[in-house]
Amino acid sequence: MKSRSETLRDAIEEMIAVGIYAPGQHLDETDLAARFGVSRTPIRETLIGLASRGLVVIRPRRGAVVAEFGPQQLVEMFEVMSELEASCSRLAARRMTALDQAALVAAHAACNAARDAVDEDEYYYKNEAFHEAIYTGSHNQFLIEQTRALYRRLRPYRRLQLRVRDRIANSYAEHDAVVAAILNGDGETAAKLTREHVMIQGQRFADLMASLPQLRATPREGAEPRHASASHQAT
Repeated sequence: MKSRSETLRDAIEEMIAVGIYAPGQHLDETDLAARFGVSRTPIRETLIGLASRGLVVIRPRRGAVVAEFGPQQLVEMFEVMSELEASCSRLAARRMTALDQAALVAAHAACNAARDAVDEDEYYYKNEAFHEAIYTGSHNQFLIEQTRALYRRLRPYRRLQLRVRDRIANSYAEHDAVVAAILNGDGETAAKLTREHVMIQGQRFADLMASLPQLRATPREGAEPRHASASHQAT
């Protein structure tokens, strides 16, 4: 069972990922405390924890703001992300057990269902589960931890990419090729395909840059992130 601090951390992190709290937005401790029905102390502790993950920046006299990244920094982060995930795929092709493979196939099928339903939000969450299945299949805990950490920092931007026209269909097709390579035990092909799937360059970079104003627009206060309802029970 999650502790109160873990519940708060996960809820606020999710709100950042889905755009309720946009890059550069101030995170008011009093407002957050009222929203979650807690005192400011656990909120302050949670924001410090999120700052250690690179999701929040705490500035003197300004308090906490949602981290935002410039174009060059985003390119560099996605470049590292693509290499980490490529390593996961390479190892997964060699090390996945039968159960790991079954989990990957099931996650891929769930992505397919979300794609067919034309459900952007559902595809986003199923896509996360798909990538997590590959991380787990690498059976390298240090690599898994580093990959997850960077994935968390890039979540708002990876989500934003799915809003680009035809990206969900293309993403699924890329997944299909990665799955085939992993199941065939072809680590080098799996790594190459994964690297290309994650990396942003050329038109994908242009599309992401053009979409950034959507992410930094007025926060979606009416929206409610997936899995966050239980967080409101924190005390």
